[in-house]
Amino acid sequence: MRYLFLRYPNKSIRLFEILIPATSWFIITMPIWLSFYHPAFVAYFIITFDVYWFYKSVTLVTFALRSFVTYTAHATVNWKKLSAELIHFDKLYHVVIIPEYKEPVHILRRTLENLKNQDFPTKRMLIVLATEAKDAEAEHTSQQLAHEYTNVFDHILITKHEIVPGEVAGKSSNMAFAARSTVAYMKKHSIPLTWATVTSCDADALPHTKYFSALSYQFLLDNDREYHFYQGSIMFYNNIWRIPLPNRFLNTLNSIWNLAVLSQKNRLINFSTYSLALSTVVDVGYWSVDVIPEDYHMFFKVFFDKGEKVEVRPIYLPVLVDAAESHGFINTFINQYEQNKRWAWGVSDIPYVIRQAVLNKNISFLTKFSKISNLLEHHILWPVNWFLITIGSTIPPFINPQFGRTVLGHNLSRISSGILTLSTIFLIIIFIIDWRIKPPPPKDFPRWQIPLLYLQWITLPFISFFLSALPGLDAHTKLMLGKRLEYRVTEKV
Repeated sequence: MRYLFLRYPNKSIRLFEILIPATSWFIITMPIWLSFYHPAFVAYFIITFDVYWFYKSVTLVTFALRSFVTYTAHATVNWKKLSAELIHFDKLYHVVIIPEYKEPVHILRRTLENLKNQDFPTKRMLIVLATEAKDAEAEHTSQQLAHEYTNVFDHILITKHEIVPGEVAGKSSNMAFAARSTVAYMKKHSIPLTWATVTSCDADALPHTKYFSALSYQFLLDNDREYHFYQGSIMFYNNIWRIPLPNRFLNTLNSIWNLAVLSQKNRLINFSTYSLALSTVVDVGYWSVDVIPEDYHMFFKVFFDKGEKVEVRPIYLPVLVDAAESHGFINTFINQYEQNKRWAWGVSDIPYVIRQAVLNKNISFLTKFSKISNLLEHHILWPVNWFLITIGSTIPPFINPQFGRTVLGHNLSRISSGILTLSTIFLIIIFIIDWRIKPPPPKDFPRWQIPLLYLQWITLPFISFFLSALPGLDAHTKLMLGKRLEYRVTEKV
């Protein structure tokens, strides 16, 4: 395989771009065509997958509870005092890059106000408003905000990224340009890079007020800081009470999933808003300019450059972000669909990871295998889960009526639904955790809707198909057919 990647680099990448999405399609369609010939095999496959899903439900709740306990404890710690007592604290500098494209000024002002209220000294924070040249309103908006907060932060830098040949429009290319400009700016103003972190901060992200002091504490105590990313718990709670019920349920599940994964060291990869050493960014040549999924790609770029010591360290504090929203139910639904499709496009990074793993001789096989298998499990099953769980057990008896008259065929749906019913029980624990950490409903929230929050699980089959399986399948199919996904900024309201 090494020869294949070296001799035919583009064709080998393209081969995996076809094979991986095709695997998802193979699993989805397999119960249909195989039920004609081997319905019993399909039945046992469905039951095995249901057991796997039950296991995933148990682990999700277990790790969510573990993270929740740690999360609750860490929120009470005086990270400001603890970090200030450490050596080199007075040298520490936090760079915050906010990539934005056509973001409403009130969203950006809310983010800057949040950074202003951090308990880390704001005079040692460099804020970068990373704009796009094609955004006609960006210069006016950024200059206005820079003027408003000029006395709050040590520096507010405005960068204007212009797409050049070889680049893909999106967050990654913008981050790369902004980071290069920031490093040049810091060198010009004699700001040392040695003790500087850089945070990729989404325009709508509101880190906990203790985030940067907690980051400071971890960073200064970390002897391997150049190998580590730092990730808070991404919670889609900023506007959770404004969005429709189906979208609210989906974003609740996504938030608890992000909380749970903080306690899963082998699965935790930086996402959305995260931090790392600025020197590490410089060492690996900044963010890649030709990809859309910048967070996963950046992790693996550092991983294959610096070796298996690279990992993501959790910060058990929330980073509140906006759930996808628009004006009206339908537009909000579409906005959520497009956002999930963009996230599912992370499948396009897997061929790159496989190629780098094959060519890299410095990282152990087991470590590379673990990383790749986790990626494959996550992305291949993304569009598959719904089909196997929801309708999988009904297919063999329907396709093959003769099998339906057997004991296994007759009881397949009953066995499957029994296992899945046990899985849904764990939703109760998820709701309890969610209710404990989610911001309370606003005073104008209709009280008659509150009981509906406990019945929202009824919408699970609906939302999981239209807002998870379908956008995932959409992204997979585009990749398999050789079509590229155009970066679409999630609308803010």
